[in-house]
Amino acid sequence: MTEHADAAELRARMVDRLSADDLAGWAAQVAPWLPALATMPRHAFIPDTVWVKNPRHWPTLLPLHRDDDPARWLALAYGDDAVITQVDDGHPEGPGLAGAMQTSSASAPDIVAVMLAALDVHPGHRVLEIGTGTGYHAALLAQRLGTEHVTSIEVDPDVAVQARTALSKTGYGAICVITGDGALGYPPHAPYDRIVSTAAVHRIPYPWVPQTRPGGRILLPWATSYTGALVALTVDEQGTAHGGIVGESSFMWLRAQRERRGAVGDVVGEDEDRAELHLTQLHPHSVVGDPGARFAIGQRVPRCQWRYWPYDQQIGAGVLWLLDFQSRSWAKLTHATPDASDEEFPVHQSGPRRLWDEVHAAHRWWIEHGKPDPARWRFTVTPRTQHIALAPNTQG
Repeated sequence: MTEHADAAELRARMVDRLSADDLAGWAAQVAPWLPALATMPRHAFIPDTVWVKNPRHWPTLLPLHRDDDPARWLALAYGDDAVITQVDDGHPEGPGLAGAMQTSSASAPDIVAVMLAALDVHPGHRVLEIGTGTGYHAALLAQRLGTEHVTSIEVDPDVAVQARTALSKTGYGAICVITGDGALGYPPHAPYDRIVSTAAVHRIPYPWVPQTRPGGRILLPWATSYTGALVALTVDEQGTAHGGIVGESSFMWLRAQRERRGAVGDVVGEDEDRAELHLTQLHPHSVVGDPGARFAIGQRVPRCQWRYWPYDQQIGAGVLWLLDFQSRSWAKLTHATPDASDEEFPVHQSGPRRLWDEVHAAHRWWIEHGKPDPARWRFTVTPRTQHIALAPNTQG
């Protein structure tokens, strides 16, 4: 079987999986995009070198070259996960060119499908995409809207060149791909009916608002150190954008806003044995397993990342780490049960902050306010402020 036939079969299987998936409630809105997903050669947008987990030294990443393992490379292109297409801003420095930080990727197919659905585009709409990446998302938009209606901007010159090449080879070379800072938008082609960002932001760039027509939509992955959400905003006549959360998301950050990430060992040093110790009855799954709790905690506990290894029956334990790379504060909670119980769990904390105490307090706030789910949070973006508030509970 030729690579072309292999790709066609893998692409058909990918679309079958998407068709069978509820896609977090977006299945009906995804359906009109299935023909484009079924015909667009996703592998044609994947660079010859991608990056995979280093099984011997996670979280480092190792290069996988297409010619070295064509079958694996192609399977990754049509798999269920994101494909890492760049590490360390294109300059890996680890042994054997290993990388440490993911800096560009092809989003997982289900995320691509949900983003297309949530954007709610219609014939004649003009779209600005923030973060061209491989160019695959822009090509899907152009297949339904026309290349003249799609503008995409990419901050990394090498990634932009790769995308332009892939778009040209697949017949979408007329898409306008700009190399520049996506936070500024692209005024020459404004106004747009839709702006979609494929990079996460915490501070929503205001230039996106006046570049969107009144009544137009801005779709973006919004993030804190602790969690992420897919946010849809509608622009009004006064140059203000209002909206809320329409789903979960996990994207690489806009480069101007991204924060340092790394391994637990980058924060936790030789002082682990000397850390402050106390006990808690709040199971770690309670603070990372519920989207509503995660969002509330992320709002109230800044610069707190987490790494969670759930309870493993073979090991008889699980562990949650909380990390602040800026202050080098950390907390570690070890548990010996798979879910909440009356058992007390040991908590070790170290550094200027007591991260578990902060997370515990934020979780208590969430409970006291009726365990609001993420959809109750409302976003407002004006020329001077960005405001996120909990909407009144209208149920019951």
